[in-house]
Amino acid sequence: QVRLVESGGGLVQAGGSLRLSCAASESISSINAMGWYRQAPGLQREFVARITSGGYTFYADSVKGRFTLSRDNAKNTVYLHMNSLKPEDTDVYYCVARTCRDYWGQGTQVTISS
Repeated sequence: QVRLVESGGGLVQAGGSLRLSCAASESISSINAMGWYRQAPGLQREFVARITSGGYTFYADSVKGRFTLSRDNAKNTVYLHMNSLKPEDTDVYYCVARTCRDYWGQGTQVTISS
């Protein structure tokens, strides 16, 4: 079982930046893919970004050019660097580790003020 702990959320003004962290309880190099989703109240969870064990990254169109994934294998941590933030980026952000099943973190709130 993979345990994930997210951190780094908070309140920033539009145009600002945040870095979210997702620390895994085991080596992320052995995990097929790790990624981020976000969810607003009453809405479905939506894909944000994903990085595979081979280092390939995928982004939702809404965040391309603004968000970047990186990882530190030594720390078993994946980072989501978020720049040029917009009020519509306000959501709870969840980290996911994809192996034979998906493991989810508890989520971290990101709020962007206009």
